[in-house]
Amino acid sequence: MASYSTNEFKKGLKVQIDGVPYQMVEMNFRKPGKGTALYECKLKNLIRGTVTDRTYRAGQSLEAADVSEFTAQYLYRQGESFVFMDNSDYEQYELSGEQVGEGAGFLKEGMDCQLVVYNNNPIAVTLPNHVVLQVEYCEPTAKGNTATNVSKPVKLETGAEIGAPAFINIGDWLRVDTRTQEYIERTKEPE
Repeated sequence: MASYSTNEFKKGLKVQIDGVPYQMVEMNFRKPGKGTALYECKLKNLIRGTVTDRTYRAGQSLEAADVSEFTAQYLYRQGESFVFMDNSDYEQYELSGEQVGEGAGFLKEGMDCQLVVYNNNPIAVTLPNHVVLQVEYCEPTAKGNTATNVSKPVKLETGAEIGAPAFINIGDWLRVDTRTQEYIERTKEPE
């Protein structure tokens, strides 16, 4: 199994500690007055999503994690599971609602996402930063109430609910940020 020495440590590196995959989200090099150099790392657990701090001395190494990331197409929802297909070899992967997280409300059939797989088991999915979805339902706007800072809840075609400006109507297409789950703009129907 490959390993990384401390001089190869950098942000984004995927390593394995005690059989669990981690991604290095921050790495700081520190050289005290005497003694060996220290590498202070923030590591994100790729399975649970928790972040932990670890410090390593110069010359230590960490095992490389068998983690791959590739583009996969969202196919459909099956009960509490979400089914994705690898675009290159057509292999299908199933993720639980917990693994998909809050982004589940913005998944639309045929959408391309980034799937993270560890030892041939899917562990996480990353949606595109922005998606274009149609408004399925919202309350009608009162005549004359066109203030730009007034917002109302709207239900999107995927079932997700977000806040949008009062001028939005049923059938409008909205660009939504999947990271913050916020309205960005009204747009045209996607091609």
